Amino acid sequence: MTAPATLTPPPGLRVLVTAGAAGIGKSIAEGFAAVGARVHISDVDADAVSATCSDRITGTVADAANEDATRDLFGEARETLGGLDVLVANAGIEGPTGPISDISAGDWDKTLDINLRGAYLAARFASEDLIASRGSFIGIASVAGRLPFAYRTPYAASKWGVVGLAKSLASELGPQGVRANAILPGIVEGPRIDRVINARAERLGLSYEEMRERNLEKVALRRMVSPDDIAAMCLFLNTPGGSNITGQALSVCAGVETL
Repeated sequence: MTAPATLTPPPGLRVLVTAGAAGIGKSIAEGFAAVGARVHISDVDADAVSATCSDRITGTVADAANEDATRDLFGEARETLGGLDVLVANAGIEGPTGPISDISAGDWDKTLDINLRGAYLAARFASEDLIASRGSFIGIASVAGRLPFAYRTPYAASKWGVVGLAKSLASELGPQGVRANAILPGIVEGPRIDRVINARAERLGLSYEEMRERNLEKVALRRMVSPDDIAAMCLFLNTPGGSNITGQALSVCAGVETL
């Protein structure tokens, strides 16, 4: 096989993307569908699920942190797809912004429940299918999963956890042919980062524009990345060329070295 031929995912992959009806998740789902995969998504927003579904994308309304809902999601996906080759555990929220002394236990728990418990539940219910197909787990983490992130401790803790989950799955399931990796997006264009920038700006008494520029000063390329950049890495990890990549935390961040 020539090198260029190794950069195309095999046709007919069966893919599940949690929180796949908006933002990064939607780009991932549509990216896989565009190269011939059959994709099943979940999301809590029924209207967004309906709007994202197409001839190659089916969907289920489900809360990623709910055990029963996630069990049912995988049952529906299994019935629809006939199995599973790729799981992208993407569900996540930004969580609160503030000093640790102001972070309530409820906000902490909600962030960890969706971001980390959700990834664990998805991995748990997908594991038998991925072993059967010698498939691939991808956890969507963040550069906050390799760097300290002051005033965003619940988010950072959850994303460090996603990295640990992916690396541990790589070790545990590797002998059975399953690969597991985490992707660490940097500052991703979209409504979520706008909310984060606004919250941080308000706390520091800055304008949105000033806060945005401060953030980009920490990025080597001085730009944000796009959801499609994250989707491209997901696709690459499921090509023949990516078949020996496992247990890795892969940053797609334009060169973020501090937060």
